[in-house]
Amino acid sequence: MSKRVLVSSLVGVAVVGGVVVGGLSSAFAATELTVDNAVARFSPASGGEPAAFTFTADVRDDSGVKSLNVVAWPAASKLDPTEKDMRSVEKAICVRVSDEKATCTYRPALSEKDANELAEGTWYVSALATAEDGDTAFVPKAATFEVTR
Repeated sequence: MSKRVLVSSLVGVAVVGGVVVGGLSSAFAATELTVDNAVARFSPASGGEPAAFTFTADVRDDSGVKSLNVVAWPAASKLDPTEKDMRSVEKAICVRVSDEKATCTYRPALSEKDANELAEGTWYVSALATAEDGDTAFVPKAATFEVTR
């Protein structure tokens, strides 16, 4: 066997070995349940349009995303929900983006009366994500927004 063939064979084995090992490590790399890119917006009634509140976040887990529970609360209230409290609040609508990611949106209906009764000032959004495998991730202050009139 010539030296040229031997060297190229060894390089080929090293490359294939690296691809196999790299592929295996990616296949077994578990991702933790996360809530990222959270954004909350409040728009007061204006020009005939009703007031609106929207919270959006990306949720990721290697087992898939089951749900995202959401509650918005005024900072002045000192509410500070716990993970246990979050189990019985409203759910966002989650749209699957991939096997591991969903974009979740919470957009409650706000009547004119409800919108007018919201406390002005800083508000927080707490979120509880649940993965398909049962894991949970609680984010006490996932986003902040201002209520103005």
